[in-house]
Amino acid sequence: MANEGNTVKGFLLGLLAGGALGAALALLYAPKTGTEFRGDIKKRKDELLEDAEEYISSAREKAVHMINDGKKRADSLIVDARKRAEELLHDAEDVLAGAKTKAGDIVGEGEKIRDAMKAGVDTFKEERSKGK
Repeated sequence: MANEGNTVKGFLLGLLAGGALGAALALLYAPKTGTEFRGDIKKRKDELLEDAEEYISSAREKAVHMINDGKKRADSLIVDARKRAEELLHDAEDVLAGAKTKAGDIVGEGEKIRDAMKAGVDTFKEERSKGK
């Protein structure tokens, strides 16, 4: 029976200790009043809005930077393309001038050949008319 008294005593002591611990935990985790809870929600909302504004500002700065880099690259490409087009045009003009010179030389040679053939035909006709 003495054992039984110790068991009951231990049970009651455990029950009291568990109750005290439960009460302490309940006080720690008890829900806040509506006013406190709304205040916490408002505070968290303000923090999230502030974070969102910082993110948007950062994104805007990055976008402006990317746009400016794109414009610089496009301008550089345009300058390079114009320079290359001018070089190609100059090269084409040189080729055309060379072709004109060669064509003129060929025409001059053709005229010489025509004149030589005409002289040959004229000489042939003269020799033929002398021989008759």
